[in-house]
Amino acid sequence: MAELTTLARPYAKAAFEYARDSQSLAEWLPQLQLAAAVSRDSRMQALLRDPEKDGAQLATLLADVCGEDLGPALRNFLNILAQNKRLLLLPQITVLFAGYKANHEKSVDVEVVSAFDLADDMTDKLASALSKRLERKINVHTSTDPKLLGGVLIRAGDLVIDGSVRGRLNKLAAAMNL
Repeated sequence: MAELTTLARPYAKAAFEYARDSQSLAEWLPQLQLAAAVSRDSRMQALLRDPEKDGAQLATLLADVCGEDLGPALRNFLNILAQNKRLLLLPQITVLFAGYKANHEKSVDVEVVSAFDLADDMTDKLASALSKRLERKINVHTSTDPKLLGGVLIRAGDLVIDGSVRGRLNKLAAAMNL
């Protein structure tokens, strides 16, 4: 996986820089996500892996499957990927592009998992506190998991804050076993 990310990085960076400079970051990400989703389809994967297929034809086929949702700039990007036999890297390119975009916009997606549904005011307070701590704009996504018993589990990129009852019980059990 690291090798694919290494190969995808220059393409993601070039796409990000182009989108940033042309002030079209908001349009590029959903288009890339669509193209990446289509490229993950097993039938499309088989076509993209076929060494006898021409790159330009594959790029056109992929763009046609995506339909009118792809703009001319992204279609051109697909052609460049096809010329370099890198269409299979679209999922990795999309992940890297999204990371560059979030870093540029100083935002971070935060997943909050709780045992019960959180009230809107509690979610807002949590987002405000995280925004101050991380010095970024916070996009909160909440879900529930009754296995937590109580409390919350927060994931923001590499940062994990386990304030769940289950997490605390596990820490207590580990401390008692020492």
